Amino acid sequence: MANGFIIIFSHILPLILGFFSILLMINGIMDEQKHITALGIALFLVAAIGPFLVLPLFI
Repeated sequence: MANGFIIIFSHILPLILGFFSILLMINGIMDEQKHITALGIALFLVAAIGPFLVLPLFI
């Protein structure tokens, strides 16, 4: 049961969050909206650091 969660949190969720964060950063830079750019950067950091915080809870 935990193997499904491990795959979701280590491979699928960071990919989706990273993709949307890059879209938010591009959109924020092109429209000169700093709050959207900051949201994209924060989402990218969550996508990068999130698996290291969540996966030890499953092991």
